[in-house]
Amino acid sequence: MTIIIGTRGSELALWQANFTKELLVKQGHEVEIKIIETKGDTSQQWNTSFDKLEGKGFFTKELEEALLAKTIDVAVHSHKDLPTENPDGLIVAGVSSRENPADWLVMNEAAEDNKQKFNLKKGAKVGTSSARRKSQLLAFRPDVEISDLRGNVPTRINKLREGQYDAIILAAAGLERLELDLSDFTVEQLETNEFIPAPAQGVLAWQIREDDYKLADVFDAICDYDVMININIERRILNLLDGGCLLPLGVFCDTEMNDQDRKLFKVWVSCADAWNTQTKQLYYETTNTEDLPEKIVEHLHRIAPKSIFISREAHESNNLNRWLNNLGFNVECKSLIDLKKLTIKDLPKSDWLFFSSKHAVEFFFMQKPDIGTTKIGCIGKSTSQAIRELGLRADFIGQSTDTKLVGKQFSARVGLGKVVFPVARESMRTIQWQFPKQQNVIDLPIYAALKVPHEVAETTDILVFTSPSNAESYLEKNKIHQHQKIIAMGEATEKSLLKAKVKAEQIHKPYSFDDLGLYRAILNTF
Repeated sequence: MTIIIGTRGSELALWQANFTKELLVKQGHEVEIKIIETKGDTSQQWNTSFDKLEGKGFFTKELEEALLAKTIDVAVHSHKDLPTENPDGLIVAGVSSRENPADWLVMNEAAEDNKQKFNLKKGAKVGTSSARRKSQLLAFRPDVEISDLRGNVPTRINKLREGQYDAIILAAAGLERLELDLSDFTVEQLETNEFIPAPAQGVLAWQIREDDYKLADVFDAICDYDVMININIERRILNLLDGGCLLPLGVFCDTEMNDQDRKLFKVWVSCADAWNTQTKQLYYETTNTEDLPEKIVEHLHRIAPKSIFISREAHESNNLNRWLNNLGFNVECKSLIDLKKLTIKDLPKSDWLFFSSKHAVEFFFMQKPDIGTTKIGCIGKSTSQAIRELGLRADFIGQSTDTKLVGKQFSARVGLGKVVFPVARESMRTIQWQFPKQQNVIDLPIYAALKVPHEVAETTDILVFTSPSNAESYLEKNKIHQHQKIIAMGEATEKSLLKAKVKAEQIHKPYSFDDLGLYRAILNTF
C-alpha cells in the first residue's frame, strides 16, 4: 500500500511532508506527496490583513476535505494551525518531536540597539500578523510600530531585506528547518518563558481518518508521546478559551524531573482580550496535571482589579506599573528606604564584578570606576538590563530566584578567580557564602539603606516587598493583615518576613527577579 501525504505547497510545508515521508520510509512504507492549495495560501497573495482573515482551519480546511474524500491518506500540519477539535471522521494519529518552540526577532542591523529590550531600537517598525506576537511585543515595547506581514517564510525574509520593516518575528522552528541564510541580519532569540509561543508551536500533527486503523498503528510507532502530553495541555487551554488564530494566547508547557524524581510540569501563559490590550501572565508548576487546563482558565477569569502597594518608587521605565494600571489595579508605589551613596575609596583588583541589584549597578558606576577588562556577573534580567543600558554586557546572568543556587553556579564559573561584590552595607551575603574560598570574595559597600517608614492603608489587598529592608521598614508602622497577599522578592526578603511572624501561606515568591516575574506572582495570587 502506498501512503499518500497531503500538504500545502510552501517550502516549509514541503519540508514537513518530506520529513514525515523519511520517517515512514524508514519504517518500510511506500510514500507519495500530494500538494493541496489552502485558503491561507491563496489569501497570502492578496493585500489583506491576517487579523481579518484568520480563523479556525485557515490553513487546514482543504487538507481535511481531501482526507475525508480519500484523495490523501494523511495530512501533515503545523500543529499550531489545527483547530482544537477535529472534523467528524478525522483524528490526530500522532505528533512529531518538538523542534525549537521559540519565536525569533530578526532585524536589520540598523535597527539594533543593545540598550533597549530585545536589542531593538526605539520606534522600530516590526512585521507580524499574529495577534499573540503583537500583544506580547507591545506589552514589553509599547513604542514600536506594528505592521501586518504576509507571505511564506522566504517571502517575509525578503521583505525585511528590502527594508519594508526594521524587524520581523518568525517561529524559530521554520527558520531552522529551512536553513535560511540570516547572516546579514541580527537575530534575537526570544526566550520561551518570557515571550510565550503559540500552543503546540514547533510540533507537526499527523491527521488521518478515524477508521483507518492500519495507518493509526503506523503513526503510533513514530509518535512522540511525551510531546503529545505537553501540547495536549497547551491546546486544551486554547480550546477552553474558545480560541482560534485571532486569540492573543501563548501557552508553553515544559517538563523536568524534580528532587523526588517525579515529572514536574511547568506552564507559562500569556492571554489578552485583543492584540492591543494588556496581556495577563501566569506561571504554574505542578506534578499533577489532572484538570490543570481547567484550573488555569478559571484562574485567568478570576483576575480582577485590586489595590496593591509596591515598595519602590514609580518610574516610567517600570513595566510592572503600566501592566497593572492597564488591568485597572489601584497601584501605590513608594520606597520605604532611602539609599545613600558610599564613596569608593579604592577599587580592589579582581577578575569579576558581581551585581545583585539595579541599585548596586547605579551606585557603583555613578562613581566612574575604571574596571578595565574585568568580567561582570549579575542576578536577574532587570539587573542585566541596567548593565546593558550602560553599554556593557554581563558575562554571567543568574536566572534563578534561588540565590544559593545562583551563588553555586557563579562560583563554579569563576573558579579560583577573585570577585568584588558592590553591595549594600547591610548585605546578607547569600551568594558570597557559596564560594568555598572566602579569601577570593571581596565585599565593597557602595550604598546604605536607611529606613523611611510609611503608613499603608489596611484595606490594601496585595503587598510587594522588593528587599528585606523595605519589608522591615513597612513593619515599623504597619501590620500584615489576614486578607493580604504578600510578594517577597527573593529568599532574604521572605526570611525577613517569616522572622517577623508573617504566615508562610500569605507569602509568594516570583519566578524571576524582574517586572515580569513580579507581575506573574501578583496575578498568581488570585
